[in-house]
Amino acid sequence: MALPILYSFRRCPYAMRARMSIVRSEFQVELREVVLRDRPEHMMEISPKGTVPVLLLADGTVIEESLEIMQHVLDWTLSEEEQHWISLNDDEFKFHLDRYKYPNRYEDVDEVEQRTAASAYLMDLDERLASEPAISEALSDALFPFVRQFANHDREWFDAQPWNHVLAWLTGNLESEAFKVCMKKHKQWFEGDQVVWFPRHD
Repeated sequence: MALPILYSFRRCPYAMRARMSIVRSEFQVELREVVLRDRPEHMMEISPKGTVPVLLLADGTVIEESLEIMQHVLDWTLSEEEQHWISLNDDEFKFHLDRYKYPNRYEDVDEVEQRTAASAYLMDLDERLASEPAISEALSDALFPFVRQFANHDREWFDAQPWNHVLAWLTGNLESEAFKVCMKKHKQWFEGDQVVWFPRHD
């Protein structure tokens, strides 16, 4: 029986959270690493919008959204609180993150203003992480790749901020064995290449 196929791009936070769910559940896929400027023809056939991740199931079903891949792989039904935090992350925080990291792509954007706006979300998240019970592993995986991207843009500044719970949470995720498996490097996939099984714990 053919494996499900996952088209992914290592550094994309959406693809990252999909891979994290696959690692957590040990849901075996054929991994096809994509270079976005050279998208595979087959990927564009099954998902013309051309973004990653894309999961092609053995029955021909195509799942094109990272959160839907997580829900499928983990059999995850989001709680009201989880929906709330993902909405804040994917809509508000991501909006400001993009403009903070890539201000030249937008008109009349001030990088510092965007950083400040994004920081409001991180301060709220810090308060949430300080409370009990802790957030679920699935929700954590859905959020941290975007916080990682924000932190990496100016790590010295990020580490100096008063969100100690966010810092500890992010560090724990980045140092986890699951993340190491998730971020293993793979060469660009081409038609006819040997199958890359994922996850592989070697």
